[in-house]
Amino acid sequence: MGGLLEKPSTDKEIEMGSGNGLQYCVSAMQGWRMEMEDAHSAVCRVSKPFDLWSFFAIFDGHAGGRISAYCSEHLLSTIISNEQFARGQFVTGIHDAFLYIDDEMRRLCPDKSGGSTVTCAFVSPDKIYLANCGDSRVVLSRNGQTEFSSWDHKPNLPLERARIVRAGGSVMIQRVNGTLAVSRALGDFDFKSDSTRSSCDQLVSPEPDVTVLDRSPTDEFLVIACDGIWDVMSSEGVCAFIRSRLCVTANIKSIVNSVLDICLHKGSRDNMSLLLVLLPGAPSVNVDAVAADQRLDHTIEQLTREAIQKNELLDFEELLSLMHGMALNITTLPPGAGIYAKYHIIERVFHDANPDKPPEFFEYKY
Repeated sequence: MGGLLEKPSTDKEIEMGSGNGLQYCVSAMQGWRMEMEDAHSAVCRVSKPFDLWSFFAIFDGHAGGRISAYCSEHLLSTIISNEQFARGQFVTGIHDAFLYIDDEMRRLCPDKSGGSTVTCAFVSPDKIYLANCGDSRVVLSRNGQTEFSSWDHKPNLPLERARIVRAGGSVMIQRVNGTLAVSRALGDFDFKSDSTRSSCDQLVSPEPDVTVLDRSPTDEFLVIACDGIWDVMSSEGVCAFIRSRLCVTANIKSIVNSVLDICLHKGSRDNMSLLLVLLPGAPSVNVDAVAADQRLDHTIEQLTREAIQKNELLDFEELLSLMHGMALNITTLPPGAGIYAKYHIIERVFHDANPDKPPEFFEYKY
């Protein structure tokens, strides 16, 4: 994973947009990593003749951000200019475009190190095309359930391990040759040096899994995120949390940012990027849900004050640990996140109770 900062960089890069009946928000945070290696792409209206289509993608770079940056700029154009895609053979076109851009980057980039996972979604008027290469993930929420979650390409999976061994490699500490934590990615050309094998049969494969889903009026949202999110939250947990928040606020930026903050407090040490795409069936704000959430906020505020009053020398880490225990019996906490979802309330009450303390007193070690 490389070195870590002394404290996480929590500034967020946010982008929002809408079109073709969709609304999206992407938020990216460097976190504990020494540099930001993620990139993204979001186009609500693809160029003609696909102007009724939308495209969304997350690129999680490793050993530098060169490959993820190139992919974010060129993957969409590579796909829609693919001959098979232009002819309506969309699955083949997406698949072949991944292999083509990988070859193109090999030709353009003499440096063989560094790569990127790629996870993307095309939303057409009647279909959703999902492609995944690596351990980023795309998830579809439909009718209150996690309808689809892409498969992470990890070296210890039987099919991935078998390919790696056939190519003369090994899987050690769940990494390709003890080094790389993903078994499929674009770039990483130092793992693709066997000229006797096809591109898909190398130690690390650029081949995506491509899935086609029929759109449904009950489709709620897509989540595309890097493994900095999935390392500490499940697909079901992220969907349940987002679904619950959509019932209490229309501010999707705050929802997306909350997921990143929750993952940071849950222990994620990686860069984090999450792209939320709202589909027409997404939940809307519900008056009863808003009232229930306000009551919960009041309860958390009261419990925090009680904890501080009973423990005069409490620091913030100790307070949060106490609150975990005190909140175990609260059944109305947002699903998938628990007490972390109310971190901002605990932090505010703690600050109010200690107005004269220096800034370092309020620091949390994560």
